[in-house]
Amino acid sequence: MYTIIIYIIVGGLFLLSYVKDKKKTKESLKFAKKSLADSLPQFIVLMMGVIYVLALVDAETISKLLGSSTGIGGILLSGVIGSVTLIPALIAFPLAANLLRMGAGYAQVTMLLTTLTMVGVVTMPMEIKYFGKKCLLRETLSASYTLF
Repeated sequence: MYTIIIYIIVGGLFLLSYVKDKKKTKESLKFAKKSLADSLPQFIVLMMGVIYVLALVDAETISKLLGSSTGIGGILLSGVIGSVTLIPALIAFPLAANLLRMGAGYAQVTMLLTTLTMVGVVTMPMEIKYFGKKCLLRETLSASYTLF
């Protein structure tokens, strides 16, 4: 039901945009189509990679590495994995649900999600290029404050 309400709201806003300025609405649809076409192959490869890793790694291994009994070591391992991995939130949340089902601990998965969605080692050069060092520093400090 919630999804239907969201679709109705988005559809209404789209119609409002179209009525207000047909040209800009058409341009934005072309831009969205191009963005989707550019990112879809990377997204599919990333999803296949996550699925492949989950298929190879059994629940026992995940429980040993990231289970609740691993304590601070498992939390730190999750933080390192999340910091060096480039996974968008759209994939990270289903991944987290699967990890929990396979025996990972809540604290470990929380750390993984937090570090996956923050500034990572892999994305840092790109974020500095587009947002600048000042913005990156602020984001990193605020995220660190949230963690501790």
